[in-house]
Amino acid sequence: MSNLEELVQEINRFEAIISEWDESQRCVAVGLKRAIEALHKAALTNLIKSLKQESMPALRHAVNDEVVYAVLLYHELVKPPKPALAQRIQTALEEVRPGLKSHNGDIELVAIKPPDTVEVKLTGTCSSCLASTLTLSQGVEQAIKNHCPEITKVVAVNNNATVNTVNSSLISPFSSQLTSTWVKVATIEQVPELGVLAVQLAGTSLILYRRGVTFRCYRNACAHLGNPLEKGKVENGIITCPSHGFEYNLETGKCLTAPDISLQSYQVNIKGDKVFVKLQ
Repeated sequence: MSNLEELVQEINRFEAIISEWDESQRCVAVGLKRAIEALHKAALTNLIKSLKQESMPALRHAVNDEVVYAVLLYHELVKPPKPALAQRIQTALEEVRPGLKSHNGDIELVAIKPPDTVEVKLTGTCSSCLASTLTLSQGVEQAIKNHCPEITKVVAVNNNATVNTVNSSLISPFSSQLTSTWVKVATIEQVPELGVLAVQLAGTSLILYRRGVTFRCYRNACAHLGNPLEKGKVENGIITCPSHGFEYNLETGKCLTAPDISLQSYQVNIKGDKVFVKLQ
């Protein structure tokens, strides 16, 4: 028996038999297995060190054998093969896609231009969103670079969005149309001093912030990818998005990480011990 698949099948057959034993018997078998594996790993480690010193070509030749490679990989003595660049880029896009789709947006891979450039296309609402440049640079670009260190440039193509980075005052792209009316959302006591309280209103998640008698209300969505903010750390009037670390001044709603954007804000009115928010 020399075929790798046959060897693996044989191991699986014995493991299936052992799985039906009682616990004490399984413990003995597992202990023996671990002891043998530790011995093999130590021996293989010493063998690799010797081959590296004496004959690297011989070591490379040995690793090309599928059985040798499988055993070394099992013992974590060689690195698993790196997926193709296109596959790693798609994995990165899948990471950011849920956040984009939750707001009727998406992203497509357009082209890979060796050695260091990837072209993507934001679609749906993301294609015309005022904060699409930020979404690209802080979300998509970072995800791609995490999976593909060799990529240094991520370019958006066919994107009609324009952003004035000098005088713009962008609002979160994840706002919705709400009727203009005052609605009670909480009592004063429910809003923690120098903290935030998340509330649901007309299908919209909001956060309330209180400092003394001053109240602020914002849409509970980071202007980056729309992730919820209520579980973010609040310190010195600044909340940090728990997903990607974007920071916001809770007094003004301004983003400190990317100053050209802000949280969607709502008017607040206090009547007695009740907190009212005006839906716009």
